Amino acid sequence: MPETSSSQGTIAAPVVVTAHANADFDALASIVAAGKLYPGATLLFPGSQERTLRHFFIKSATYLFNFKQAKEIDVNSVKTLVIVDTRQYSRVPHVHAILERPEVQVHLYDHHPETEEDIKGTYCQVQNWGATASILTHEIMRTGASLTTDEATILGLGIFEDTGSFTFASTTEHDFVAAGWLKKQGMDLNTISELLTRDLTSEQIGILNELLESAHTHDINGIPVVIAEASMDAYMGDFALLAHKLMDMENIQVLFTLGRMEDRVQVVARSRISDVNVGEICTELGGGGHSYAASASVKFKTLSQVKDELFSLLYSAVNKQLSVGALMSSPVISEDETASIAKVAETMQRFGLKAIPIMHPGTAVCSGYIEYQTATRATAHGLGEVPVTDYMNRELSTATPDDSLHTLMETIVGQRQRIVPVTDVNGNAIGVVTRTDLINTIIEEPARIPETLQPEKKRERNIQTIVREKLPRQHVAWLELAGRLGDAMGVSVYIVGGFVRDLMLGRPNLDLDIVVEGEGIAFAKRLAEELNGRVREHQKFKTAVVIFEDESGKESRIDVATARLEYYEYPAALPTVELSSIKMDLFRRDFTINALAVQLNSEGFGRLVDFFGSQQDIKDKRIRVLHSLSFVEDPTRILRAIRFEKRYNFVIGPQTSRLIKNALGLGLIEKLSGSRLFHELQLIMNEASPLACFKRMEEFDLLRAAHPVLALSYGKEQIIEDLEKVLGWHRLLYQDPPAEAWIALLLGLCHNAKYAEVSDLLGRLYLPRKQAKDFLMLRENSREAAALLSTWLRKDRSMSGLYNILHSLPVEGLLYIMARTKIEEIRKFVSHYLTKLRDIEPDITGEDLQVLGGTPSPCFGVVLNEILAAKLDGIVTNRKDQLEMAYELLGKYNFGKDWHLPSST
Repeated sequence: MPETSSSQGTIAAPVVVTAHANADFDALASIVAAGKLYPGATLLFPGSQERTLRHFFIKSATYLFNFKQAKEIDVNSVKTLVIVDTRQYSRVPHVHAILERPEVQVHLYDHHPETEEDIKGTYCQVQNWGATASILTHEIMRTGASLTTDEATILGLGIFEDTGSFTFASTTEHDFVAAGWLKKQGMDLNTISELLTRDLTSEQIGILNELLESAHTHDINGIPVVIAEASMDAYMGDFALLAHKLMDMENIQVLFTLGRMEDRVQVVARSRISDVNVGEICTELGGGGHSYAASASVKFKTLSQVKDELFSLLYSAVNKQLSVGALMSSPVISEDETASIAKVAETMQRFGLKAIPIMHPGTAVCSGYIEYQTATRATAHGLGEVPVTDYMNRELSTATPDDSLHTLMETIVGQRQRIVPVTDVNGNAIGVVTRTDLINTIIEEPARIPETLQPEKKRERNIQTIVREKLPRQHVAWLELAGRLGDAMGVSVYIVGGFVRDLMLGRPNLDLDIVVEGEGIAFAKRLAEELNGRVREHQKFKTAVVIFEDESGKESRIDVATARLEYYEYPAALPTVELSSIKMDLFRRDFTINALAVQLNSEGFGRLVDFFGSQQDIKDKRIRVLHSLSFVEDPTRILRAIRFEKRYNFVIGPQTSRLIKNALGLGLIEKLSGSRLFHELQLIMNEASPLACFKRMEEFDLLRAAHPVLALSYGKEQIIEDLEKVLGWHRLLYQDPPAEAWIALLLGLCHNAKYAEVSDLLGRLYLPRKQAKDFLMLRENSREAAALLSTWLRKDRSMSGLYNILHSLPVEGLLYIMARTKIEEIRKFVSHYLTKLRDIEPDITGEDLQVLGGTPSPCFGVVLNEILAAKLDGIVTNRKDQLEMAYELLGKYNFGKDWHLPSST
């Protein structure tokens, strides 16, 4: 059926033929072949990363076969979709919109193995042959059709490419038959030879040398496997060609090449033996292919992370000898959901367990697990009688006895789950495998697992380049100085916390927090000497602040702390500090995203240390605590979790969310000191979007827990939303002094509350007496001014009247009035006052009044105020007019005689 134009500028295409993204020659050939089987079909080319193929396609195929792009097709016009050389849904993103339409008939032609994500077609022609082009050639042969020389050459190109010119083990007799028929149809072998013979560029030769130098043979369960890696500044589309070259040059039987390119790691795998199915392994990495040739593109992971995962897959898939059933311990020692934390801790102590599964009552079905450390700490905090369900971890993965070692590695390494229940077909636990079981099993051959699984190994990468690129030169110099001092003192030095988090997120943050694995105060004194600064010590917490002038003469600060382990004597208490290593120091942090460190010592400068999966949580945009009692020990972390969630557009993880609810159920917010609660609320109110934080707090009923006055209502939400807007507007005016956001927002939260209720709230927040008195007065004056403005709007409207109502109010009160009013004219007039009237003064002073003959007295103030009012109202606009008016007023008030105030004042 011929193509027709649609009303949207796209073309109607009842039958569409396409292949997988990043198409190779077999895909191109198969599209052309299918076009012969479906006369009138629209050929849709998905794009390619092979440079020679792209050149060939642009110069020849576009002209010859009239290929279209996906954006040119009217999706709703498609009746039949023909997909060739793949069945995997993820490999055809350009036709997902068509596949979503259930009425579309899907025909599939493929030679790849099955995968779990295969598309279900209404017609399938799948053969385990060397090329899909061979399958379609046989279909054309059956129809009795003939081909042009160009068509035969393109189909032959696909067969020659995918069979390695008939040298790959996957080549079948059917491929030879297809090629023989194509030769009869005029297939040009010279053209095919030219297209398949690709000379290496100087860049490719350099990468090939890097692969050769890094190539290392690993014994994977008795099978030699070569792994080679290289790094490139830009994407290299012909990376697969280098794998072919390396395979041939070194006579390798099994090869995995890993290339770091921009935001991804490209994996190209080849195998000449049946014991290693590289297609299965690359499928687990997110790619696919054949048992002998496959590839995968892994985004947002480092080379070392991909290599770790590859080792896990190899040891699980190649000549595998171990299964979960061989490792598990049985019978299962567990506790019921109805058990208390103290009882669970006692069970673990009796059997020497570090973790235990928790079962649904009366069953062998796991609902979660709890670690011994969590249970004992909870008991120490007086929570021994609390149900274990309050603090157990519900994010639980299980395994079956037949699962591979890789399944355990994914759970124990990737998810950091200490214990894995093993279940039968009914979901009942029949055994467990612990992290210790796994480590003991592979301790004789550590390469069997990623390095990150081994005890006390750090998850490291070096971000020295990011540090130098993102930070000002003088800040880099300070960090390097700290590293050299650490070298001289024989201690390890790290930059930690929010600075590292924001560096990874690409957000500005120049607050330097340094941790020393040694005496932090002694280190701070040495640093202060080098920077010609001074030290402010805090002996109790073993911390110090180095205060000094930077290159511009501006005061700068560097916080220095001793690597420490904090413990809490009771819930919501301030921490007690003991010396510890950097790992324990990071473990005491509030959330994983804040538990990163960068080493500053010269030898390891820029090394990023991640013990707790922080990088993954940043990537996944997840807020997660480091242990289950985090909120019990410090309830202010609840407010911080919400603040970080909204600041970074992250999500509080389900386990962390449940722990928040548990802490609130224990009334821990009510036990917080007012000053700590107020400090956290101030930080929230200084965020860019405090309303989003307040709404999230309302979901946990947190505002009411802090104080009933703070609970949100629809009216308050509207006022706070408008306060955010006017605060942002006022910041752009750059007026001094700037508005204190927390004052304006607290006025909004206290909207319509009674005086006694607000006074009680300020007492709960431990505001100093004068600050509380000033706030209460501001609130009353703002409400009174709002009422006066309504009257002024009806009866006066003079600028002097507006000035008299507003001039005594602090800016926070003015912004509160703008936000709370529903009268647009009042909002505009307050805005006019802030931008135009607020700083207006008379052009004359008391000295001028003295020159006119007046004697200084309170009457001077009355005169100057009247002149200001006249200036505001446009009556006296210059100094001359104001002097004349002053002379008249002085005469009116008994010029040169006994001065008195008018009775009206």
